[in-house]
Amino acid sequence: MANLEDRKLKVEDYMIHEVVSIPGDFTVQEAIDKLIHTEFHGMPVTQNGRLIGFVTAKELLRNILRPQAKVKDIIRKGTYSVSPDMDLDDAARILFRYGLRNIPVIDDHSIVIGILSNVDIVRSHIERATPNKVLMVKTFLEKKNGITITVKRRIIPIDDLRPTQNEVFADELLGRVEEIKRGLVEPIIVVQKGDHYLLVDGHHRVLAARQMGVKQFSAVVLEPDREVELGLERTAKEMGLRTLDDVKIIDKSHHPLMEITTRLMKE
Repeated sequence: MANLEDRKLKVEDYMIHEVVSIPGDFTVQEAIDKLIHTEFHGMPVTQNGRLIGFVTAKELLRNILRPQAKVKDIIRKGTYSVSPDMDLDDAARILFRYGLRNIPVIDDHSIVIGILSNVDIVRSHIERATPNKVLMVKTFLEKKNGITITVKRRIIPIDDLRPTQNEVFADELLGRVEEIKRGLVEPIIVVQKGDHYLLVDGHHRVLAARQMGVKQFSAVVLEPDREVELGLERTAKEMGLRTLDDVKIIDKSHHPLMEITTRLMKE
């Protein structure tokens, strides 16, 4: 895949390739049984691989008393679809304009080759925020320490990380676990320090991933042109932060975002 920061994002950059589809001859009951074992709210209906429609959970509920009815008889013929080379922003407009949660991606022969969801759109916007955040951290560290930093992207072992934050919130960890399950994973930001990496941004993400048994994480790596002790590195040492096990998980108070959300719900 090309560098997503260097060109306009396309549907193919974020679509899910493993498509769960059903033939039009499926019964309503068969479709229900299939759908409940997926993470989607609907499925493409195909004939010989070609898209002929889309069945939603709502349509199946409407016909739940007709379990032997054929799916091809309860759906509208045809459906909204996008192509893999369509601009992601244009695809997002289609999803939100028509209130769709998922939309099939088809090739020039109407063969279903992927699914794009509104979660994928959210994920793309989260990742687009990363370059600005990285630039801010890079500029600050360069000016503060008189160094030049090279930015690289790689997968790094979680066990090689050293934290710079001494506590995280348990409720936020639960939220991050759900985000990771859905693919909403923004890369962490780290500084290369010899045989380890100083974790600058992403403590909740990393600890949530570790709880899930994940061993590696996608990271934006800042590589200084010379060895220098950074301010946040000294602070981390003063707080006794050597490994992720030294980070305290707070159970009795809420992450600020959760505090606001909970208050709004109560009001």
